[in-house]
Amino acid sequence: MFNSPIGQNLPKLALALSIGLGAIGSAQAATYYVRTDGGDASQCNGLSNAAYPGSGTGQSCAWKSPIIALPASGSARIAGGDTLRIVPGTYQLGSGGYMQPIPSGPSRTSKTVVVGYGGTPKLVGVGGAHRVLNLDGSSNVEVGNLEITDNSDCVYGHSVSSAACTSSMPWARVGLYARASNYVWLHDLNIHGLGARGINAGGLSNWTMERLKINKNGSAGWEGNIGTGGSNSGNMVMRDIEIAWNGCGERVSTGEPWACWAQQTGGYGDGFGTTDTGGNWLIEDAFIHHNTSDGLDMRYMDGADTTKVTLRRVYSVANAGNQVKIKGNSVVENSVLVGQCTYFRGKYYMTEGDLCRAYGSSLLLIMTGNDTATIRHNTIAGEGDAQIAYGEGTSTDKIFIQNNLVVGFPYYANASNQTLFSGGGAPAAKSFSGNMGWKVRSCPTGATCTQDPQLRNMTLASFDAEPLSGSPVIDKVTMNSAVNSDFLLQPRPSGSSSDVGAYEVQAGGAEPTPTPTPTPTCTRGTPTVGLTGPTTAVAAGTANKYSVSVKNNDSSGCSNTTFSLARSVPSGWTGTLSTTGLALAPGASGSAVLTVTSPGTASAGTYGIGVGTSSSVGSTHTANASATYTVAAPAGMTEALSTSKSSYKAKERVYITARVMRGTVPVSGASVDLVALKPNNINTIELSGKTDSNGYVTVSFISGSGTSSIGTYKVTSTATSGTDVAKATTSFSVYK
Repeated sequence: MFNSPIGQNLPKLALALSIGLGAIGSAQAATYYVRTDGGDASQCNGLSNAAYPGSGTGQSCAWKSPIIALPASGSARIAGGDTLRIVPGTYQLGSGGYMQPIPSGPSRTSKTVVVGYGGTPKLVGVGGAHRVLNLDGSSNVEVGNLEITDNSDCVYGHSVSSAACTSSMPWARVGLYARASNYVWLHDLNIHGLGARGINAGGLSNWTMERLKINKNGSAGWEGNIGTGGSNSGNMVMRDIEIAWNGCGERVSTGEPWACWAQQTGGYGDGFGTTDTGGNWLIEDAFIHHNTSDGLDMRYMDGADTTKVTLRRVYSVANAGNQVKIKGNSVVENSVLVGQCTYFRGKYYMTEGDLCRAYGSSLLLIMTGNDTATIRHNTIAGEGDAQIAYGEGTSTDKIFIQNNLVVGFPYYANASNQTLFSGGGAPAAKSFSGNMGWKVRSCPTGATCTQDPQLRNMTLASFDAEPLSGSPVIDKVTMNSAVNSDFLLQPRPSGSSSDVGAYEVQAGGAEPTPTPTPTPTCTRGTPTVGLTGPTTAVAAGTANKYSVSVKNNDSSGCSNTTFSLARSVPSGWTGTLSTTGLALAPGASGSAVLTVTSPGTASAGTYGIGVGTSSSVGSTHTANASATYTVAAPAGMTEALSTSKSSYKAKERVYITARVMRGTVPVSGASVDLVALKPNNINTIELSGKTDSNGYVTVSFISGSGTSSIGTYKVTSTATSGTDVAKATTSFSVYK
């Protein structure tokens, strides 16, 4: 596993998060609420952050699910410009169809807002839903502070049946779907564990995405293929993102990746990929790792003179294809790319053909004519053929490779050769200056390749690009006025000149000066409570087991808390918790099991159950979650009738067997009356008996030989048990 150096920017990210949360309070036309103890559309109007009181209609209380605001069919209950605040809890979506699109806001400055409120609610797709959140045609929208996932380990369409999704599993295909969508702000989203794609979006314009995690989705993290109309335009901004382990499933119980696969066996695996697209893309502070194909695939940019991709402070590592690939105009700066493209060798369901696609180059540039690609102040290492590769285009293209550190390793396809610093067939005009290389196959003009760069860790599996004290990369090149900070947003230069590569060692030592640790303070937070379990109807008297999860949302400065658990079940039912208390550190999660048994006499219908938390802290630690228990309608009584043979010889004994069932349960002691109408359609033979413990009764008679007895007999049977009655028929023939 790799830890991202981007994590050292936490003060900046925390500030950005607080700014994002503050934006939630902006005025909107109307504000609606969703919480797990809310009511349905007839019980509550959604206009108050309050539980349904238990009786009445049209109450001022919250809705119990986001799908009430955005039902699968019919009109939305929120309008463009409204705000929908979702209180923390778990909300299952998709069993009755996926939510309709979020209504477009009136303008870029008056957006429709759908956000978590007071914490991070969990939207769980089930029923094989095509999407959990729907932005099909939605513009002028803000979506934030949400966890989006499903409730199954499965991977959609997996080539191995034990990993594939089936209709009986609680899974969803896509976390967020969007097309023909403009001026959208996504922030603070954790999209993970979907059966296919975390985000499926195209035809976008002017989107801003901040603090997103798109991890462990079975096919791809972000797939831009929506059919026709998938090209994007305008300013497309992504900041503070993690895209990881896509092409892998996610274990619901542990969060671990599993069942990783890629294109050789029918999968996909890109972390981020578009179809043919335009737009000006800015991607900053991104951690892109362990995807089963390319990490960041911008190969399908349109190459127009007015479109461009800019990457800053991108850490891309251990993706099975290229770490980054870009077509057309580009700037890549202050980034660390580590092409360990064989990471998945021998793991999960990955094949050799899935590893190091496009020769495994860490950075692949595709030119189109009249393009400019600027690659500056990056640290790039890997086992692909060339660490910086370039292809296609014309002599009107320009490639500037400036102040980069490139570290070679044995070539994955032939370990006797080292990898190239750079290479490819692009006829572009190329300019190399201020670069350093180490252990590369050949050293280009404009680079020195004779000095060990002395980095913190120079093994491929644990590569750490931070220079050690005395590294020859320090104070090596003239300052580039366009680059005044480094991979960690530290000032560049810090000494007399700039350092080569992504890091700028700060004056006074090779170690960046740590941010002073503030004295911890304790801020109590409402815990996140989840309750999940069976959703199918069961017979009365069945014991259903529900999983209870609790996450302590207190800040790190708080002491551990013991949360008391309580359960709520209908009167006369039994509800047993595996534990009534969970001791949790801040940020930690715990679980319990709630076993609910209905009486054997329970009427058919859907009943609510719930769990809640409390602690000595007080109301801040009071939270709850709900689920349902559905009692199936009692199965009716049925009867089956058969004979030992289809035809009998005259004077042969005829055996007739009836079996009486109620659903899958045999009915013992049922009275069975049989009437056999003889072939002359006048005379009858009447027989009776009672069923045994297996629901069977067999009666017999000896057939006659007269004219009235030769031919086809029609048998009718009536079974009676209490007030239940069932009938069955059969026939047989008698011959001479």
